[in-house]
Amino acid sequence: MYTGQTVFSQLMDFLLIHQFRKFVDLYHSNHRVRRFSCWDQFLCMSFAQLTYRESLRDIEACMRSLSNKLYHMGIRGKISRSTLADANEKRNWRIYADFAQVLIHEAKRLYVNDKFAVDLNETAYALDSTTIDLCLSLFPWAKFRKQKGAIKMHTLLDLRGNIPTFIRITHGKVHDINILDELVLEPGSFYVMDRGYKDFARLYRFTQWYSFFVIRAKTSLKYRRLYSHHVERSTGLICDQTIVLSGFYSSKNYPEKLRRIKYFDRETQKKLVFLTNNFSLPALVVTELFRCRWQVELFFKWIKQHLRIKAFYGTSENAVKTQIWIAVIVYLLVAIMKKTLKLEINLYTILQILSVTAFEKVPILQVLTNYDYMKSGQYNPNQLFLFDF
Repeated sequence: MYTGQTVFSQLMDFLLIHQFRKFVDLYHSNHRVRRFSCWDQFLCMSFAQLTYRESLRDIEACMRSLSNKLYHMGIRGKISRSTLADANEKRNWRIYADFAQVLIHEAKRLYVNDKFAVDLNETAYALDSTTIDLCLSLFPWAKFRKQKGAIKMHTLLDLRGNIPTFIRITHGKVHDINILDELVLEPGSFYVMDRGYKDFARLYRFTQWYSFFVIRAKTSLKYRRLYSHHVERSTGLICDQTIVLSGFYSSKNYPEKLRRIKYFDRETQKKLVFLTNNFSLPALVVTELFRCRWQVELFFKWIKQHLRIKAFYGTSENAVKTQIWIAVIVYLLVAIMKKTLKLEINLYTILQILSVTAFEKVPILQVLTNYDYMKSGQYNPNQLFLFDF
């Protein structure tokens, strides 16, 4: 019989715990804490994410019913909803934001050679945001509208492996364009955005940093065509043009040439116009690259459905950001484990399995692959026989 760690503990072994402790010490979050440490808080919140607990009372009831197994999960402190609520409200959310960056770096390393829909050697990112509605009376800091509160989760998604490499959580009034000022651009990489990010002064920074962008153009765009390139209309391409902007402000904000590609999408029966500062990629590849932007929408849909980021355990800004960042850590942790163990099943299936086997004492690989470790390697040719027949 297997008597080792629980499945939950085996999952947590994929974390770099020493890095977590560095960030705890950096923000002095365990100062004068005797019983319920930041690690205990993280494990409880991770358990809530994996098993989709509804409230702090729900977390407390479930974990107390399994009190004899908490020590084997790594939890040393006493679990109570008031203690967990205080920890979420007072302990700095930046611990988990910084720790997530360590996991992002590890996940990017693991997925760097993965292929996606476009045959592209360079790194490609999709930038977008999602809005999470909140009650303004309970979350007065989450400004959005006169009688409605909300927060925005701005995300830069690496299209190889669907790894979120940049996340910024703001109140609902922050416009998406402002996030372009916070991006650290990588030379040679592609950034795919919808037309809500069209600001030529900010887009010109991409060109100055030798980065490439692909963005949808608005119908009101004023430009002057310099020349047109040949296109194969049977592929859906309508035109591939080199242009310069002719608007008074736009021409000053972006003084260099741009590439304008017009494409007819047969699935939606719509004509789409794209702008990019890359002149070497085939026009059809540019359109396919923009189609991959839909992966960031699927990422938002996935984490809202399968992780706990739409209903919150606390109402303070610190508690909300702590919960979202721990949800992101759980997503990255499962993605890292999937790649490390070379699993073929998808993340949804992994989460569903982990949610019902978290306290089982079986090898995690057996749980996720139906591999029976009891039947493997039972016969040892070097084993001596006690009796000779």
